[in-house]
Amino acid sequence: MIYQVVIYHEIRDQDALAAYAKLAGPAIEKAGGRFIARGMPVKTLEHGKETRTVVIEWDDLDTATAGFNSDDYMAALHELGDAAVRDIRYIPAAS
Repeated sequence: MIYQVVIYHEIRDQDALAAYAKLAGPAIEKAGGRFIARGMPVKTLEHGKETRTVVIEWDDLDTATAGFNSDDYMAALHELGDAAVRDIRYIPAAS
């Protein structure tokens, strides 16, 4: 398993984000991604910031990469445009 962690550093346009989310969720699920958590943190510690965070589980990095590059997800990214500044990381499951 691999986990995709998306941290939104800045959201510039809520409407564009909503249009993106409407397409991105189904695109990710169609590609094999499973949403584990998404939303605002209920608590942060140390240097944690109150920013939207999404965690998606994938079977492997190849599947995650194919999902990101899929036509359906590319359409979602087109809707997002430059409406958000994000950090996307892929982290292997602990063994």
